[in-house]
Amino acid sequence: MDSATEKHCSELVARERSGHTALVEGNVMYVWGGYVSIADDEVFLPNDEIWLFDLESGVWEMCTMSGEVPSPMSGICGCSMNGDMYIFGGCDDSGQTNQLYCVNLLDGKFTWSKVNHRTGSPPSPRDKLSCWVFNGRLIYFGGYGHKQLDEINNNRSFLMDESSWAEDIYWGWNNEVHMFDPTSARWCEPHTSGHSPEPRAAHASATLGNKGYIYGGRIRECRTSDIHCLDLESWTWSEIVPVSPVPLGRSWHTLTAISDSALFLFGGLSIECKPMSKCWAEKLIKIQKSCDPPFNFISTLRLWHTACQGKDSDVIVFGGSCDFILLVDKGHCNDALNNSVKKNQLDTMITYIAFFKKSNGPYTI
Repeated sequence: MDSATEKHCSELVARERSGHTALVEGNVMYVWGGYVSIADDEVFLPNDEIWLFDLESGVWEMCTMSGEVPSPMSGICGCSMNGDMYIFGGCDDSGQTNQLYCVNLLDGKFTWSKVNHRTGSPPSPRDKLSCWVFNGRLIYFGGYGHKQLDEINNNRSFLMDESSWAEDIYWGWNNEVHMFDPTSARWCEPHTSGHSPEPRAAHASATLGNKGYIYGGRIRECRTSDIHCLDLESWTWSEIVPVSPVPLGRSWHTLTAISDSALFLFGGLSIECKPMSKCWAEKLIKIQKSCDPPFNFISTLRLWHTACQGKDSDVIVFGGSCDFILLVDKGHCNDALNNSVKKNQLDTMITYIAFFKKSNGPYTI
């Protein structure tokens, strides 16, 4: 990369944002997309930039992207597989999309490709969905989007938003499961059994072994606290009823796999529309431990952020909002908290990075 496409933390850092995607490959966190609030407008961030954060040195780098670049958008669903980042769905200036894009993160070129399918049908346009990666396939669940009236089969898989419709087009929440195989470029909708979750969006998901988990999310005006598991081999749904105490219902939170048997839940928007900061570490069914941040620091409140697993089961939280993001005049995160970044960088960074460290006791921030 030449100097025109590479800039380091001493010059600039990644801007605050919500509704973006972030993932870790090797020792680098990659950040793309999202939006910020400027005055009374919601502005999408540049789509031809990808931000790299070195987890060891704490140095930011911005690289220019090329190829079939996706539209600027938020609410996308991003995941990685074999060094490639895939993004699906999201909301751009035209509304929700159902396009799938791919970019190699390891070759240093950052060239986007639009992924065209050969067989099957992609999901309908949607955002705020989630994804599991299993056995070389991308498996998507839920989200909020629109369908034409003749595409709505029943209200068990698509819950219409009665406040949003135009002629024969309806918006709403779904609980559909769609799978994409990059090798064959095939979309399919596996037939699932068991008790499926209610249609929802702004939930969180994680993969452990051959099972995909989801927690919470928004169903109409309700924010739930239920936990469901989908066996990704038998396609059987089951609901998990954890022992008390149980995390509060929420949306716009994150769920991160931190080992082969444990999940980490952080942040979100509560039923009362208040940002949350409480951390939960859950080992499969039984909730093992929870913790509040050990100090009263309002910036630990976070929603519509991202959370990635780093080395040694550390959880890296980036971006999001510390206030109710539907209030446009409220800003996104512009603070910094990173126990591996050099102190002289903290005054110049306008991002939020928190490392939750694994220890023998509760997780700490």
